[in-house]
Amino acid sequence: MADFKLKKVSDKKDVKEFLDFPARLYKNDKNWVRPLDKDVEAIFDPEKNKFFNTGDAIRWLLKDGSGKTVGRIAAFYEENTAKNLEQPTGGVGFFECIDNRDAANILFDAGKQWLEDKGMEAMDGPINFGTRENFWGCLVDGFYEPVYKMNYNYPYYSKLFENYGFKNYFNQYTYHMPMDPSLLSPRVIEKAERMKSDPNFKVLNYSRKNPDKFIDDFLVVFNSTWSKFKGVKPLTRRHVEVLFKAMNPIIDPRLMIFEYYNDKPIAFFIMIPDLNQVIKPFNGKLNLINKAVLFSKVRIFKTVTRALGLIFGVIPEFQGKGLAAGMIAHFANEVTTPGFNYTDLEMNWIGDFNPKMMKLMEDIGAKIRKTHVTYRYLFDRTKPFKRAAKV
Repeated sequence: MADFKLKKVSDKKDVKEFLDFPARLYKNDKNWVRPLDKDVEAIFDPEKNKFFNTGDAIRWLLKDGSGKTVGRIAAFYEENTAKNLEQPTGGVGFFECIDNRDAANILFDAGKQWLEDKGMEAMDGPINFGTRENFWGCLVDGFYEPVYKMNYNYPYYSKLFENYGFKNYFNQYTYHMPMDPSLLSPRVIEKAERMKSDPNFKVLNYSRKNPDKFIDDFLVVFNSTWSKFKGVKPLTRRHVEVLFKAMNPIIDPRLMIFEYYNDKPIAFFIMIPDLNQVIKPFNGKLNLINKAVLFSKVRIFKTVTRALGLIFGVIPEFQGKGLAAGMIAHFANEVTTPGFNYTDLEMNWIGDFNPKMMKLMEDIGAKIRKTHVTYRYLFDRTKPFKRAAKV
């Protein structure tokens, strides 16, 4: 075994190295886009990440015998999420490593030991110390340019996870479709027309003039829908306020759609411009100049051509009634308006445990473009492994 040494991230120099190491690792990969440093650091800042209220996180660097960084990893847990699972489960993420099994195993061992000491009985990875739509999963197919705040890695990463003993807990698919209303299936169009004929249904785009209304509406739908999934916590209004405030500079109201029945919020489809088309030259830095460039390209010149679907939700009592068709048809009308700059849409997070959502993607003409795997490792190696249950 090579002479590797693990070092806990404990000062500003270590933090800088944690952020800079991937840029050296991927320097010859034309597809890789460096995440913004501020987006990564916000996850490890207790003042910005509410998961620290009931959890904790730690980071390590791995050095070789000459003191050169050859890997990094973070481990984390959140009590409320962990206790709602079959066994208390934490996570590892932000894993980057050279193609060396010994190096990877040292990093995984560090995460496992720390999580065991915190009372965990399993670990998922590579995941985020936060919500699922960001920095989640190991890319195993579709090695194209990543979308904003989504994991990209070398093909050998899956072998490092699997050689350690991680197993496939679920696949998450990124669906792609061109912005072409003619691709919609007749069934979607029929459902949309049926809804339009009912005056009780209403579809609105987000408005900057009344953000509080849409924050409240988002909260109602999310907590009725997504908080029912294992491992997904209900959101507080404060959390949604922070989320919308963070998105505000890049929000395009045409990409944020809400649906109502008798003025009650029942569904949403939230998309954003894919910032990775803009930030690639930034090298992770969002200084004043880069902020100005970002704002001008997204908000003024509208040079971003790819929209990123972040999250979709329908409250339980209206599921299966074709609400998605109504929102999609509404969005199709936007696509045909003059000045619409988006040519492609990528839906970022469709789990293989959600066959209804996969069927919807097929109905609207979307195809799987990328596959990420969320792995799980049970500390008790005699315990039978179970994949995520379908919903």
